[in-house]
Amino acid sequence: MKNMKIALYVTGSIAAYKSLTLARLLIKNGADVRVVMSNGAQKFVTPLAFQTLTKNNVFIDTFDEPNPKEITHIDIATWSDLTIVAPATANTIAKMANGIADDVVSTTLLATPTKKIVVPAMNNNMWDNCSTQRNIKQLEDDGINILYPTDGFLAEGYAAKGRMIEPEEIIQKVQQIVAQTEILSGKKILVTAGGTSEPIDPVRYITNRSSGKMGYAIAEACANAGAKVKLITASDMKISHPNIEIEPVITSNDMLEAVKGSFDSTDVLIMAAAVSDYKSEIVSDQKIKKNGDYLELRLKKTPDILKEISKQKNNQFIVGFAAETQDLIANATKKLESKKLDLLLANDVSNDKIGFNSDDNQISFIDKNGVFEKTNIESKASISSKLVKILSERLD
Repeated sequence: MKNMKIALYVTGSIAAYKSLTLARLLIKNGADVRVVMSNGAQKFVTPLAFQTLTKNNVFIDTFDEPNPKEITHIDIATWSDLTIVAPATANTIAKMANGIADDVVSTTLLATPTKKIVVPAMNNNMWDNCSTQRNIKQLEDDGINILYPTDGFLAEGYAAKGRMIEPEEIIQKVQQIVAQTEILSGKKILVTAGGTSEPIDPVRYITNRSSGKMGYAIAEACANAGAKVKLITASDMKISHPNIEIEPVITSNDMLEAVKGSFDSTDVLIMAAAVSDYKSEIVSDQKIKKNGDYLELRLKKTPDILKEISKQKNNQFIVGFAAETQDLIANATKKLESKKLDLLLANDVSNDKIGFNSDDNQISFIDKNGVFEKTNIESKASISSKLVKILSERLD
């Protein structure tokens, strides 16, 4: 973000106080920041606070034109390299989605041709309203990045989805979007995510602890880099991006068939899913009743997706994962060779700071020459950014 010109739009939510920290962090990362505030935003924080932080005048009135040689809202709109709306209220989102320009924020945004990032904040009922969801989809279809709200304590006094993500996370995601814009443009990437489930009977199944967070972070990073992504997922996590097509699956067989069906038309396969190694040999069509102290299950191997897909390989670049609890590099290298992978990402899931369900990870990147990079413990989004950079270099 160094030397970037960023326009920060602050609208009428209690979360506006977080935008003071966001402005400060943007400046700390080298950006020149100008702030536009709605009337509602000024009820929660003052223009003076933003002026003090940014050392720039704050734009609060469409008709305030101190310089007769320029039209202020057009000047800000064309000056900015990047636009961030944080917090973005349901009202602001609705105006953006429908091209309404009736105040200082919406008028300036409508005149802005540069990349936009919207960070919603609102009550959970407002967020879940079909109108808001329809407007969010429209913004995404228009190529606007949405940094989805999280579950958390709301102003109403209870916890629910609608809370604006923290400024530090916004910075992290903005950095990812800025760093990766279009470097994978024209590429088709197939990503798998989540832990598959193998049924025992209609109510029980065998699975693992994978959340799908790593696969989803990779899919989003590739999409932000301009790639067309197909995400084959066994996770119920939510993601929405105009460059991501989602195909839900449940079992390892489902995932195998989905991967085989899309592999021929893809440039890169990234197998981030935790595919079940075994499944029940017999699946009961009725619930198995509790009877005695023991229940015996006979398990058989599930299909080896990477082994099967290697038979179809033409010029595709294949990336695998090795989640190990011991002898990380030795086991990962063996997998790289046996599966004929181009790249493998190895992580130690015995470490609870970077294991399944964690927001962070630590990865050793391995190719035929061995480990060529090992990350620190960092966010999965950050690691995904590194993977995207490696892919762009190797595909070129």
